[in-house]
Amino acid sequence: MQILHLDSSILADSSASRALSQAIVAGLLRQHPTATVTYRDLVAEAIPHLDGAIAAGFRPITPPAQAATVAEHARSQTLVAELLASDILVIGAPMYNFSVASQLKAWIDRVVQPGRTFQYTAQGPVGLATGKRVFIASSRGGLYSSGALAPMDFQERYLRAVLAFIGITDVQVVRAENLSRGPEARETSMRGAYAAVAELSPDSSAAH
Repeated sequence: MQILHLDSSILADSSASRALSQAIVAGLLRQHPTATVTYRDLVAEAIPHLDGAIAAGFRPITPPAQAATVAEHARSQTLVAELLASDILVIGAPMYNFSVASQLKAWIDRVVQPGRTFQYTAQGPVGLATGKRVFIASSRGGLYSSGALAPMDFQERYLRAVLAFIGITDVQVVRAENLSRGPEARETSMRGAYAAVAELSPDSSAAH
């Protein structure tokens, strides 16, 4: 089993999403001790954001490029290869300004590639990165899973949508909310999130 572990929080050791993603990976390794983990800290080793020259590398025929751009084309291919080789993805995804971290978005923009992770057909786009499971460690400062702020959730809904676009629909979310509502609220939320981690199943039948 191959696990791809991504973290995108800027908060280092004080990050809730990093703590939860690490707990998820630890749980998976207890169940599958021979699994291999590829880890990417998308903050410590930031992926440059997509531009026209980098995106040109997604096409089979590209014009001559400078050495730096060629290196970015190679990086894109490495990122896609890591995704396609993985059986399970664990994504640490904090909410920033109602959406995902720009560092995570940069990774997404590199791996959503026509002909590699999706293809256009007469019936519309079809995902090619099928047969995978995703565990998302989601952290939010407020309450967005229900109530007045729910329509402003462009974080978890976006991740589900983009993963489904490339063919991954088996997604489980561990969520910690109200993290900026004081120490007691944070402790309560994290306690509940860790309990949810303990109940996670690596089997696709458990996706929700």
